[in-house]
Amino acid sequence: MSLLRAWQATVRRDPTAPALYQPGRATPWTRQELADLGARWSAQAGRAQPTNSSAFSGRAIFFSEPNGPAWFERFFGILLLGGTPAPLDPGEPAAAQRAIARAAGGAFFATAAGLEPLTGGRVRRWDAALIKTTSGSVGRPRALGFTAAQMLADGRQVMATMGFGPRDLNFALIPLGHSYGLGNLVLPLLARGTALACSAANVPHGWAREIRALRPTVFPAVPPLLAALADSAVAASDLESLRVIISAGSPLAPAIAARFHQRFDRKVHNFYGSSETGGIAYDRTGDCTLTGRSVGRPLRGVRLKFGVGDRFTVTSAAVVRGAYRPADRGRLNSRGELELQGRTGRTVKLAGRRVDLAEVEKALLRLPGVQGAAVFLPAGGRGLAAAVAGKVSLSSRALVAALQADLAAWKIPRRWQILERFPVTGRGKVDTRALQNLFA
Repeated sequence: MSLLRAWQATVRRDPTAPALYQPGRATPWTRQELADLGARWSAQAGRAQPTNSSAFSGRAIFFSEPNGPAWFERFFGILLLGGTPAPLDPGEPAAAQRAIARAAGGAFFATAAGLEPLTGGRVRRWDAALIKTTSGSVGRPRALGFTAAQMLADGRQVMATMGFGPRDLNFALIPLGHSYGLGNLVLPLLARGTALACSAANVPHGWAREIRALRPTVFPAVPPLLAALADSAVAASDLESLRVIISAGSPLAPAIAARFHQRFDRKVHNFYGSSETGGIAYDRTGDCTLTGRSVGRPLRGVRLKFGVGDRFTVTSAAVVRGAYRPADRGRLNSRGELELQGRTGRTVKLAGRRVDLAEVEKALLRLPGVQGAAVFLPAGGRGLAAAVAGKVSLSSRALVAALQADLAAWKIPRRWQILERFPVTGRGKVDTRALQNLFA
């Protein structure tokens, strides 16, 4: 089934069902109203372009909108044209968005006014229903094409494992166009009719006010959002409607999970995945997240095969090309949970000795008050550098003294930056480049 047919079937089941709650709008957008938005935009855009059947087929049409009805207007409108939607991060500058689209062989950029032809690049024909763009955290952003079957499988696997469905209301604070947002927000609406409540706030009290008013039941979040809530004066009663709180995008420090649990009497469920695979593992109880022992067990329908050096391959109906080997290393513990062991390529040489940077970061995260740790070997550096985040009252001298119980002296960082919070990208991931620049 195509993505468009899946959505049209959802609309036919109940056209008047709420689909999207938008701050400042007295009534929610219904499924039919969202469908009509897409139909009107596609009719307008199609009139301004060639009308032969091959004009949009296999063509990547990029767009960038914040969460809300305009995002779905473009998404459904592109599907109606027969094109391949390719959502981009709205936090990226317009010039960078066009550059990414051209590098991926995009044909058009969709705006409120219609379709803007992309010039200066070679147009590629995509055999895909949707294009994800990776964050570029390990290099340049990459465009990945997925079939409708793969995208729908990811949505099914996420919903079946996390236990939410059409009667739930998703609090849409993370960007819809990211892999996390597509699997946890867009696909549940498209295929099952799980409505969204889009947020217009950017501070904890604003989020709490919207949650109190709209009563969402599922909250896909990222660690910085959860840390901000845990540190705020928001009342526990403000979040009482939430029964599933998810953290993804980057590792959630156990200290943040524990503080959130103590403040709101809600456990956070860690969710691990990638753009190439969709969801991989999920902490079903929230206990793994509290202790930091693992990222949970594989999602339903996901299989992991382990090889040399703790490298593993992910296979499922949602994975690009059927199987993918992430850069992360990991192993299954006795509970069947995935324990990550760091990333490949993070072993460096110091005076002829090898140091696993992940080992040093784990040692730091075990120290009281440390909520984040990032360790680097600066260019031309003779020793390691470490950035530490959290409610840390320790000095760098005290951190060094605490590490001496776990690490050899030559593994202990020499240069330090102690921050209240790490800088993050628009996708909620730690901005490693910004941290590295602190030591430049």
